[in-house]
Amino acid sequence: MSDQARIDKWLWAVRIYKTRSIAAEACKKGHVSIGNRTAKPAHNIRVGDIVNVKKSPITYSFRVLKCAENRVGAKLVPELMENVTSQEQYEILEMSKISGFIDRQRGTGRPTKKERRDLDIFVGESFDNDFDEFDFDEL
Repeated sequence: MSDQARIDKWLWAVRIYKTRSIAAEACKKGHVSIGNRTAKPAHNIRVGDIVNVKKSPITYSFRVLKCAENRVGAKLVPELMENVTSQEQYEILEMSKISGFIDRQRGTGRPTKKERRDLDIFVGESFDNDFDEFDFDEL
């Protein structure tokens, strides 16, 4: 392993993106930055660099521990990078998962069985408290 590597190859090697072409496309679209500067696919990274990757709805941050241009096994990824994403970003991700049940986008079709069960649990918790106070015998 050398002391520097192309950013698109490194992103592919550490399994952030499934293919190198997808990694290069993300760089071209400005979804990848090193420090505060957007990175082109051929930009070289070095050990210690912080790589920011925008994957909607959050921005992941990774510290480069080793440079590699060849794909490695999933068990070896922690040797090449360290995830330094802030806790606030993960809270944003959690909030977007929860809000996905309330505000379904138009044209997404019916909810899957799993989505429906999760929706029933979510809605059931909010309505259970209201029905406890209501007396059905008065009707």
